[in-house]
Amino acid sequence: MNLEEIRKDFPVLEKGIIYLDSACMSLRPLPVINKIREYYEQYPACGGRSQYSLGKKVTEEVEKSRKEIAEFISAKEKEIIFTKNTTEGINLVAHSLGFRPGEEIIISGKEHNSNLLPWLKQKEEHGAILQVIPFDQEFNLEEFQKKLSRKTRLVSVVYTSNLDGTSIPINEVIKLAHENGSLVLLDGAQAVPHQKINAKKMGADFLAFSGHKMLGPSSGVLYGREELLRQMKPFIVGGGTVKDSHYHSAEWDESPAKFEAGLQDYAGVIGLAEAIKYLKKIGLDEIHEHEILLNKMMTERLSGKVKLLGPLAAEKRGGIFSFNIKELDPHLIAGVLDKSKKIAVRSGAHCVHSWFNQHHLKGSVRASFYLYNTMEEAKIFCEEVEKIAQHF
Repeated sequence: MNLEEIRKDFPVLEKGIIYLDSACMSLRPLPVINKIREYYEQYPACGGRSQYSLGKKVTEEVEKSRKEIAEFISAKEKEIIFTKNTTEGINLVAHSLGFRPGEEIIISGKEHNSNLLPWLKQKEEHGAILQVIPFDQEFNLEEFQKKLSRKTRLVSVVYTSNLDGTSIPINEVIKLAHENGSLVLLDGAQAVPHQKINAKKMGADFLAFSGHKMLGPSSGVLYGREELLRQMKPFIVGGGTVKDSHYHSAEWDESPAKFEAGLQDYAGVIGLAEAIKYLKKIGLDEIHEHEILLNKMMTERLSGKVKLLGPLAAEKRGGIFSFNIKELDPHLIAGVLDKSKKIAVRSGAHCVHSWFNQHHLKGSVRASFYLYNTMEEAKIFCEEVEKIAQHF
């Protein structure tokens, strides 16, 4: 990876900011920004509804984007549903599957609120049963196997945790769930931007991820197996979801149209496809290796000076370095890093309040990096964290 050339594509870095919050939202490169601008400047119209040239151009670009995204995760185009973000994708599944009293949903103990709250609603409103599998250093596979039962309709788990970067043994989880006759939904928000994903080979029934974590605009994707999407009812309905309608009835369209109500974020969809092209050009394997190198250096240098969340081995945490310093408020540490060297990190519970409450912690400081971060930036980060630890 030619970091010097890559960084030229991210104008905000010229301000001297050390951006270590890519797990929340990645930066966008110029090719993506230019592609979004292209939509607004050259064909800012509706897609799928218009016969004039601008409308046809939008439709063409959106379907090209759907194809690009489908190929990126080895899926069919009709299995790709455009959403606002990962959160909307998970909610779509939660509402469209339709749960009955007594049916079980299994999640892990490290779920983002986006993959906890939809199931709490199913529990409160429809009587579903929610089972939580412990997930500290590693996902408790033995406990998961015990919890599976004939009542387990869905296993909905995070692929890679945004809290500390640890991943679930996906192959084993999917295999056990399917042998039990249960469906599997993966929150791939922290996985899809950093490693190659083959949806068909992996075997998950649903996979949700966000464009804004992988160099794209604020957009999202839900992958669902074709036969399941065909059976599911739409969640949000309106323009574009039907073939025809009358005052007392409607004929739903096929997937993915029946799940994409109203005008879509055309710029977001088109921009996401451009982001995927950029990632493919750099290479996901190269990006992942780069993140591990940065994490290893940070881990070796700060070991013993901070309390690290997750396993000590950097390769098990990917591009996330989550930590605390004694009893210091994480927000205080983040504020000091910002003021001292313009280091942007996330602080707090990272929308995983349940795990922090379970462990009686206020939160953590989370540094997360991506393809544009350098070893020099990592060293500066370590120096500033050492100063804070020494001062207090």
